[in-house]
Amino acid sequence: MKRLVCSTVAALAALASLNVSAGGFDAPAGLQMYSLRSQAKLRGASYVLDQAQALGIKEVELAGTYDMTPEQFNAELAKRGMKGVSAHFPYARYKNDLDNVVKEAKALGLEFCGCAWIDHKGNFDEAQCQDAISVFNKAGEALGKEGIKFFYHVHGFEFQPAPGGTLVDELIKQTTPGKVNFEMDVLWIIFPGQDPVKLMETYPDRWVLMHLKDLKKGVATGALTGHTDVNNNVVLGQGQVNWPAVFAEAQKIGIKHFFIEDESDTVMEQMPKHLEYLKTVKW
Repeated sequence: MKRLVCSTVAALAALASLNVSAGGFDAPAGLQMYSLRSQAKLRGASYVLDQAQALGIKEVELAGTYDMTPEQFNAELAKRGMKGVSAHFPYARYKNDLDNVVKEAKALGLEFCGCAWIDHKGNFDEAQCQDAISVFNKAGEALGKEGIKFFYHVHGFEFQPAPGGTLVDELIKQTTPGKVNFEMDVLWIIFPGQDPVKLMETYPDRWVLMHLKDLKKGVATGALTGHTDVNNNVVLGQGQVNWPAVFAEAQKIGIKHFFIEDESDTVMEQMPKHLEYLKTVKW
């Protein structure tokens, strides 16, 4: 275990000081803190924040503040040389508690504030899509007044057929450009059988963040559930994603924040391998 931690630290620390350059992924490595949810449950907030610090992480995307106030959590991040760039809040809070979401996002000093899942019953449909469009436009307006960019993290179930495309097309076309942005979790684009490069080409001004997550080879695609076994989340470059093509298009449209998200049971073992791949991938 000690050897594993040391190799992880070295890999992430090496990546953390680099920048995006043509033909190679050199962006600072961010981490979606949901990746360490099991460790947080077992060992507590201080432990997972210490682990992130030891891994060389500088930017994080939050998935809660571990029962701390925004001010307390910010202080814990600052002690470790980290910053919360982005965060996810539940859909129900955007719908029913928007004022307090805005206050918390402002207190956390976030640049981006988003939603990772639209609450829905049965298959996601037109009525539920229209509800989300209304919620997102209001959230984008309210957060925008504080200089914070709202986004929705597409989760795969939204690709239900609709006139002119899918309900993802409706979410993008009927929300306000500049106020409502989108985060591409690459696994949740591949899993429902969609093309991440084509989506970035079609809507180049709407995608502002990216989750780096790969889907195990051999796993069937095309399901519109937004769910798959967490251990289908494999090391970057070992799954179904054509990462050189994805990174080339992401660089072209100007995405600057990339967060590794590993939902698997072996996240700590896989993390150094993710970083080794990112240091070597070219396009």
